[in-house]
Amino acid sequence: MPIRLKPTFADRLASADRPLVGVWAASASPLVAEIMAGSGADLVLVDGEHTPVGVDGLVPMLQAIEAYDATAIVRVPWNDAVVIKQMLDAGAQSLVVPMVSTQEEAVAAVQAMRYPPRGIRGIGSALARASRWTAVPDYVARAHELVALTVQVETAEGVANAAAIAAVEGVDAIFVGLADLAGSLGFPSADEVRAAVVSVIEAGLAAGTPVGVNAFAPADADHYLAAGASFVVVAADVTLLASSARAAVGRLLPTDDASGAY
Repeated sequence: MPIRLKPTFADRLASADRPLVGVWAASASPLVAEIMAGSGADLVLVDGEHTPVGVDGLVPMLQAIEAYDATAIVRVPWNDAVVIKQMLDAGAQSLVVPMVSTQEEAVAAVQAMRYPPRGIRGIGSALARASRWTAVPDYVARAHELVALTVQVETAEGVANAAAIAAVEGVDAIFVGLADLAGSLGFPSADEVRAAVVSVIEAGLAAGTPVGVNAFAPADADHYLAAGASFVVVAADVTLLASSARAAVGRLLPTDDASGAY
């Protein structure tokens, strides 16, 4: 029986009547990914860049998210055609490619997402979960419609090239990474980082390309939404768990003495 895949992140953005809200799934746990998907968030970003999540661990996390309305987005570790192919074949429809700083790097990511003649993605869909083992009708011919690419701008060079990146056909959205951007800018003031982010949002608006921001601080999320961000990612499973555990335990523990010894 033919299988219909869920809408991609690009589809979700196109149909949204408000900014979308996302959360990270960074624990590499399908169970925790399911909890995050059930939070009411529009998006669950599975992080394969800074976590133990690899191709083997990705599939059960995608399966856990699948039952919920949330859209799964997978961040690959690098702008590498082989890794992108593997993540797509594992069934990830929507990818985030980190550290895209030039138009050429954005074009390379688009090429890696698409089968020939539109790109360079290797054709092995009959063996892959992506096509549900050929149960998705005409997968190879339609694959470019069934995947979505978000590129991550997180360097000073990327900010300077934001307009050119946003104009690349096949880039469905831009995601601004605050931590790496702050480092690339030399850790300036918070206002300077905010100004850089807003400049990327404005470049995206001018090009008609949605821009989102990783913004765990509520004031930051509000600021970027007011500037025109199309989505914000507001929390991560591991940070929520760590902070909640510390708070619960710390309430009942004695404080350090003046010497700093416990």
